[in-house]
Amino acid sequence: MAKLKKLNVSSMKVLLPLILVCLCSFALQAQKVNDSTTPLHLMAPAYDTPYGKPEVKSITVVLDKIYSYLDQTTPMSLIDRDTKADVKDYAAINEKTIFKPGDFRLNSYEWGVTYAGMLLASETTGDPKYAGYTKDRLKFLAEIQPWFVKLEQRQPDAKHAMARVLHPHALDDCGAMCAAMVKTQQLAGFDGNLKPMINTFADYISTKEFRFPDGTLARNRPLPNSLWLDDLFMSVPALAQMGKYTGEKKYYDDAVKQVLQFADRMFNHEKGLFMHGWVLGMEEHPQFHWARANGWAVMTMVELLEVLPAEHPGRAKVLELLRRHIRGLANYQSSKGFWHQLIDRNDSYLETSATAIYTYSIARAINRGYVDPVVYGPMVCLAWNAVATKVNEKGQVEGTCVGTGMGFDPAFYYYRPINVYAAHGYGPVLLAGAEMIALVKKFKIEINDSAVQLYGPLK
Repeated sequence: MAKLKKLNVSSMKVLLPLILVCLCSFALQAQKVNDSTTPLHLMAPAYDTPYGKPEVKSITVVLDKIYSYLDQTTPMSLIDRDTKADVKDYAAINEKTIFKPGDFRLNSYEWGVTYAGMLLASETTGDPKYAGYTKDRLKFLAEIQPWFVKLEQRQPDAKHAMARVLHPHALDDCGAMCAAMVKTQQLAGFDGNLKPMINTFADYISTKEFRFPDGTLARNRPLPNSLWLDDLFMSVPALAQMGKYTGEKKYYDDAVKQVLQFADRMFNHEKGLFMHGWVLGMEEHPQFHWARANGWAVMTMVELLEVLPAEHPGRAKVLELLRRHIRGLANYQSSKGFWHQLIDRNDSYLETSATAIYTYSIARAINRGYVDPVVYGPMVCLAWNAVATKVNEKGQVEGTCVGTGMGFDPAFYYYRPINVYAAHGYGPVLLAGAEMIALVKKFKIEINDSAVQLYGPLK
């Protein structure tokens, strides 16, 4: 009996591995994937970026993260530079009075874009808190502005925290803030007085900024008689909003002139892209197609078309240029949904702020009927999905290039740092998310044969 048990144990030691091998063989045969056993076209791709239809709920989560972060880190208060004590009595404002430091400045051009993004977020979500962010901070600026005027009356040479608001030195000081202020001033129930600042900014753009003999807005840096593509956004949306605000045609005319005269010099029709810089008197011009500058250009056109009267003689030309530019941008979108820092150089890094600006602008063009939603809808969904991955749990926007001047060599652009405190990313992401909500609510978007497709307006 003991021998029999010993034999059985020995037999099992031999048989068990054979049984396991057979079972594995059967399992492998059952799981074998080939053309005969599996619809291979339905296999799940290993996308680098989430793929599919964006949902209103998930977009709103991203907007809420940004709102919460910015609401906590951009205080509306003044302090004494030396003592750090709060300055609550505005009559006590002096040269030592500064904004209480936060993560971002309240009166920069980047924050003009952020204010506009918050306004649009309330418009498309129905949640008033976003617009409240803008209204509260702009009203704060409106309340302190006259006290800094009084400081200058007492001390004409005073250097103070609102100097660039009272005395702009560049289009960067004016355009984006002016456009946001005009939009805010016209909101029902807004009781701040932004008109003095609006008038100062508009006057600077129209009468004080350096221009070429043909009226094109220009700079004298880094070389004399330089055009920066960025300056389209630093001027035209404000001019357009002033046209709507005042009813004066001269603002619309100037806005259209800027777009078309910049394009005559800087738009590469073969690529469908703008160069970043152009210098009067040069026979050749550096063809660096910097992403964010192209973003400022495409956003300028959708902002202009939003208020430009249908009968304006320049509207058709602006619309055609917008379509050409969007087509050019679409040709260079990466497989991850982003665009590169230098758009047509795919060994330059993928950049968030430009991708967000393109997302907003192309989604707005789709929503307004400027471009075909079937053609551009899927790519803008991919772009938003990419942008959303760059908003971290704190609500910070990652992957944004810091401020960038006009360069004449590739290394300048390739090695520009990125930083979560680059303010250029926040407004564009807010605008992109808000406009994508409008798009998702308007169009039927589905996965068909594994690909995102748009099927026309929802009924």
